[in-house]
Amino acid sequence: MSVVEQYARAHIVSDAAVPLVDELEAVPVRLRYDPDHDPRKVRMALPGAGGGEWTVGRELLEEGLRAPAGSGEVRVWPCGRVQVVVEFHTAQGVSVVQFERQALLRFLRRTYMAAAEPVTH
Repeated sequence: MSVVEQYARAHIVSDAAVPLVDELEAVPVRLRYDPDHDPRKVRMALPGAGGGEWTVGRELLEEGLRAPAGSGEVRVWPCGRVQVVVEFHTAQGVSVVQFERQALLRFLRRTYMAAAEPVTH
C-alpha cells in the first residue's frame, strides 16, 4: 500500500509558552498516512519551534468535517462551510489548527484510495 503525504495550508493558534509560528500567517502542515504503519491513523506535523507531530484517527477527521467530534487530546469540528478546526490539548497548552475543509477532504479521499490499492508482488 502507498504512503500518502500532502501539505495543507493552515492557520495555527497556540497558548503554549513557545509560539509555534506567526499566528497571522497560513503555514504548511504536513499530513501523512502510512497504511503499513497504522491504517486507521493520520500524522500531522506542525511547523515551527515545538510544533511537533500529532497522530489523529482518520475516522475522527472525517466525522469532524460534518459535526463536532473527539474528546480528550484531539477534537475536530467544522467552522462555517469552508473551514475545519483541529484542536490539540497537552500539558503545555492548546494548539488550534484551522484548515480549508476541501484540503482535508482531498487528503482523506487519497488515503482511502491508497488503502484500497491491491498489493502486487
